[in-house]
Amino acid sequence: MSISRGLVPRLPTSVRFWRARAEHGKDAGSRNGSAIAATEDAAKRRLAVARTGRTLVGGALGRSIVLLAALALSGGLVACGEKSETVESTPTAQKLDLTLDWFPNPDHAAIFEALHKGYYEQVGLDVKTHAPSDPAAPIKQVAAGRADLAISYEPEVFLARQQGLPVIAVAALVQRPLTSLMATAKSKVKSVRDLRGKRVGTAGIPYQSAYLRTILKEAGVPASSVKETNVGTSLLPVMLSGKVAATLGAFWNVEGIQLRQRGARPTIIPVDKLGVPDYDELVLVANSDKLDQTRNDIRLFISATARGADEARRDPSEAVQALRDANSDLDRKLLDASVKATIPAMFPGDGDAPWGHMDPAAWRNYAGWMRQNKLIEDLPDVSEATTNDLLPGEGL
Repeated sequence: MSISRGLVPRLPTSVRFWRARAEHGKDAGSRNGSAIAATEDAAKRRLAVARTGRTLVGGALGRSIVLLAALALSGGLVACGEKSETVESTPTAQKLDLTLDWFPNPDHAAIFEALHKGYYEQVGLDVKTHAPSDPAAPIKQVAAGRADLAISYEPEVFLARQQGLPVIAVAALVQRPLTSLMATAKSKVKSVRDLRGKRVGTAGIPYQSAYLRTILKEAGVPASSVKETNVGTSLLPVMLSGKVAATLGAFWNVEGIQLRQRGARPTIIPVDKLGVPDYDELVLVANSDKLDQTRNDIRLFISATARGADEARRDPSEAVQALRDANSDLDRKLLDASVKATIPAMFPGDGDAPWGHMDPAAWRNYAGWMRQNKLIEDLPDVSEATTNDLLPGEGL
């Protein structure tokens, strides 16, 4: 694995890298942020009662009151009449274990900003994050009940469910593809057609190999004319050294920025611009068998994370500092640029959709592509693989 300027790369599945996507320009967070000004005072009063209420406020009743307060803060409820109340004790915060896909990095800006701002604590959650020893492990940890939530990837959800694992995607954390075809100016690769007769490095992940086949077919380039080489985690070094003409698997919001900062004048084209169906790069995954018991806590977590995303968009420098506090190895110059590039990708393209929205039609389309490429055997039921019911303002 190459460690570049202090950033610790991570990979999709067993080889994940951090990255993010293009800015859509609209305030997609309006569903979870715009009503805050109108309801803030009322919500804070309800929140104060919920967090410091009598012993009766503990347990299920206390969790429900905290949930209502959180929804008010995220724009999910409209303020009604207030009433002061004398309170006596503070209920214990509910623990929630989140397994990351890799070490803290720009893709996690919303989460670490919410931690930094105390948004989880405000809704009665004690959130603990854990970096995995194996990037393939998080979704398995959730399936086994050893974590409440995990960060994983859309194709991994379909693959896990095909194996019979009880997992469900509950929110999109990075809501568009980050994986890109990438080449330096020295390679003279400007388009897919330029790959004919050349070597392309990938991370050795089956669905990335399928991306390459799809891209070549779309451009009319015979697959037999391009040599795919598994370079593992060394996508950036093999590009810079000229060992491959291009790579497919690096993320444009991290490796792409690294190449630009090094003066490599790269060509960077996200895979969804080359014929691969649109998909959500990173998703939050829960245990589907336990969702009835955990749905309130997960709804609170998503609501607070949506606030973290809104705050990161308002002041990216705070999100950078929150990530630096969590991972001091991150290079400041690269982190500044990468966070700014990543933030727009944390919001849905549809300005009316709530934060974390997963488009069922896009998921069905991607699942069909996976089946067509023999990555999965059966076409999955997307309504069982995903739910938008726990997003701010939804499923109430």
